[in-house]
Amino acid sequence: MQTRSIDGNAIARELRVGLLKRAAVLAANGIRAGLAVIRVGGHPASSVYIRNKIKACGEAGIYSQDIQLPDTADESTLLGQIRILNNDPRIHGILVQLPLPAGFAAERVFEAISPLKDVDGFHPTNVGLLAIGHPRFVPCTPLGIMNLLEHEGVNPEGLRAVVVGRSNIVGKPMALLLLQKGATVTICNSKTTDLSSMTRQAEILVVAAGKPKLITAGMVKPGATVIDVGINRLADGGLAGDVDFQSLLGTAARVTPVPGGVGPMTITMLLENTITSAERSLATSRSA
Repeated sequence: MQTRSIDGNAIARELRVGLLKRAAVLAANGIRAGLAVIRVGGHPASSVYIRNKIKACGEAGIYSQDIQLPDTADESTLLGQIRILNNDPRIHGILVQLPLPAGFAAERVFEAISPLKDVDGFHPTNVGLLAIGHPRFVPCTPLGIMNLLEHEGVNPEGLRAVVVGRSNIVGKPMALLLLQKGATVTICNSKTTDLSSMTRQAEILVVAAGKPKLITAGMVKPGATVIDVGINRLADGGLAGDVDFQSLLGTAARVTPVPGGVGPMTITMLLENTITSAERSLATSRSA
């Protein structure tokens, strides 16, 4: 079997053409979509991610603010900055870069962001709306994966899907989206007994476990579509996903590479959510 490597960069570029057109329509109506990214301290990996996000905003016609709070900032300072942005009409999306320093309660931070500007989809209200099938914002990585599947012609309806990872950011929302598309979904985690017996049943396998090369060919059903969310820094400085990409060649029908698979789609969905938020703001102003 020939395995197709899913080119997330190419798919993201296609989608961003459409986003640029939507941004132009907003601009014609006097609105420029705006995203604020807040980080606490100077975590090197976070700095790279934020640079990529800010660059992508510029290319998509989105106004952006990169707000860096010092290492000495406490949670109350962060919450105060969020309140300012909640009331700033130029800002349609607010993103707090993770991980947060020790001593910060992520739940309180997410709750402080206006659910109307929560483009990460982490506010409890937005989590609940997703759970009942009426999402306002979908977390960016799961939304990007659903777009990858659609682009590849993979319809989850009637298929067996397995999600390895139970995080609130990827695993749980991913399972909900697949379930809402008609898949039969199993969620696994690091404590799952005989993980391979579960993954071998999957026609769609999404891996977000944070363990390099966890999934090998013997754990994959022939012909499956495998989505690798993991990105792990190895001792030699290289990057590896949660899937042993090379070993899956000839077994999986499709697999995402690391890098260049899910990552570009995550950033594109952040742009998508920000533009959608701006469009809702425009619609609200017109109906007022």
